[in-house]
Amino acid sequence: MSHPQPVTVGVIGLGAMGLGTALAMREAGLSVIGCDVSAAAREAFVTAGGRCVDTPRELGEHCDVVVVVVVNAEQVESVLFGEAGLMAAPGRTGLVIQCATVAPSYAESLGARLDAAGLPLLDAPISGGAAKSRQGRLSVMASGSAEAFERAAPVLDAMAETVHRLGDAAGMGSRVKLVNQLLAGVHIAAAAEAMALGIRMGIDPEALYGVITRSAGNSWMFENRVPHILEGDYTPLSAVDIFVKDLNLVHQTGRELTFPTPLAASALQQFTAASGAGYGREDDAAVIKVYQRLAGLELPTAANDAEAPS
Repeated sequence: MSHPQPVTVGVIGLGAMGLGTALAMREAGLSVIGCDVSAAAREAFVTAGGRCVDTPRELGEHCDVVVVVVVNAEQVESVLFGEAGLMAAPGRTGLVIQCATVAPSYAESLGARLDAAGLPLLDAPISGGAAKSRQGRLSVMASGSAEAFERAAPVLDAMAETVHRLGDAAGMGSRVKLVNQLLAGVHIAAAAEAMALGIRMGIDPEALYGVITRSAGNSWMFENRVPHILEGDYTPLSAVDIFVKDLNLVHQTGRELTFPTPLAASALQQFTAASGAGYGREDDAAVIKVYQRLAGLELPTAANDAEAPS
């Protein structure tokens, strides 16, 4: 039996990714209600024409599908099982689409717990950044039952350019996302190290960027993140602390499997050093500032900083 298109979709977490996703779904014709612990985040969605409630519990009373776009497993636990969480709603939603990057073991456990409560889960981590979330062009790495995919179809159509259907149970989507984050974190750390070495050797950073992006050493992360370094702009699009979290998840999963992850471990140390130095909330390209501290590296500065009087 086919399911009707959801009447209302809830989005828990209205940060850069969640807000963009909520707005993209509205523009695709879905009725969307937002929820966030931050009053400023709720106000941003309301200002853009959206509707908000204060708690996930309230959201669960009105929505057919709820999309969870928070930071980590602790926040997922809070918004689902906390005192004012979604599971406390008397007329709970029919489907949860969980998009946070979490340990695969946690995703599997969450799927079992929700299934026991009669609530299907789509384990659906996302990739693409704030810009693509706003355009409804995310990449979704999803696993879950056929029923979950069927119910989620209108929502996935509105938020994603590509939906990778990876399995029939929660956990596989999070496993694939973990591999993606291993690569992303290592590539950013490698890009920062390469640029730092080049600058230390006296190479013009703009020229170096031009050469590498047209050579075999290029990567998507090098091409995307190095401009932040060249502009001296570390406004967080994805923060250093995100990779402290995600590479820790890689390390945790490696321990669970008795599987070595030496490259991820090295990248984790660089991001941890950057966070410990006070750059945790800056853009993840700020991992290069570890070399600035250790080697007295002179990095490019933002135009307004360069022009400021001494």
